[in-house]
Amino acid sequence: MSEETSGLRIAGLTRRVGRQTILDDIGLSLDPGEMLILVGPSGCGKSSLLGVVAGLQPHDGGEIHLDGRRIDALTPRERDIAMVFQNYALYPHMSVAENIGFGLEMQGWPRARREARVLEVARLLQLQPLLQRRPAQLSGGQRQRVAMGRALARQPRLFLFDEPLSNLDAQLRAEMRSEIKLLHQRVGRSAIYVTHDQTEAMTLGQRIAVLKAGRLQQVGTPQQVYQQPANLFVAQFLSSPAMNLLPARLEPEGEFTLTLQGTGTLSWRPQALTHRERLLGRPLLLGWRAESLRVGEGGPALSLSAPVLLVEPTGVDSLVQLQLGEHRLHWRCAGWPALQVGEALTLKLPEQALLVFDAETGERL
Repeated sequence: MSEETSGLRIAGLTRRVGRQTILDDIGLSLDPGEMLILVGPSGCGKSSLLGVVAGLQPHDGGEIHLDGRRIDALTPRERDIAMVFQNYALYPHMSVAENIGFGLEMQGWPRARREARVLEVARLLQLQPLLQRRPAQLSGGQRQRVAMGRALARQPRLFLFDEPLSNLDAQLRAEMRSEIKLLHQRVGRSAIYVTHDQTEAMTLGQRIAVLKAGRLQQVGTPQQVYQQPANLFVAQFLSSPAMNLLPARLEPEGEFTLTLQGTGTLSWRPQALTHRERLLGRPLLLGWRAESLRVGEGGPALSLSAPVLLVEPTGVDSLVQLQLGEHRLHWRCAGWPALQVGEALTLKLPEQALLVFDAETGERL
């Protein structure tokens, strides 16, 4: 099979429910062995996309190809896809071993071969001591391992993960996130992983697809969507804490005028300015991430002075909130800064860290 036909290819995929468009002309591709992370707010169509790919939901247009074979007209069983759900979907009356091997039994695997495969998967997921237990006797993390084991046992062509860690506490989520990444590296099968969690998206995937109201906003590597967001929605969705934004206009002389509510205006002339013709005459938003601000750094930079509103130590770093007129700004800094509420602070924003958006369309300019 050639590389041109292997992997997953989705073209023009559309789904409607009544007058509402759930998926609007979706086009995506996965290379063999790639993990794609699908992110977006609740109700944007993430789970619906998985359901259509798996054959659990109908679609109104488009095509789905898996390893060179068109599958959108096939039954779920014929597609050779395994799905891991948020709620585990384990059979409560079956043991761990029976849950893992159930799909193999339905496929007609001989008992000896089936038991050998269950043991192989159990070793991979460190479930050997739990094979005779029922789901009610397992922790949340153990149940999720069993759910993944059931999917792995079949050796499908494609894995679909629908927010599999959302029911776990923070520490267990971090542990399971690492396990899923290691597992994907070992197994090497293509996968689509749905999440609304920025950390999962940035750490798990080789590429990230951002969805809003059924339409793809951007597809790229974690570094691309974080550092070069296509629009304001992508920039804000993949930002914790919230992205800093200030309204501005570019004057014909090449100087930005920032209109700061509650504290007047601020003028700033960048030393290097590209796409000037696209910026002139538009209402703009200047944006930057909390970690971009610096104290006393040299080089071309926008200088901002504001009093400290709040300091939130998180351990390895701290989040500092500043009150600039009616605008609340966020700064992420290392360690435990010796700052007092109300203390005046001057920070520098390097030019290269600045993102410029059209205030009306949200397009990054």
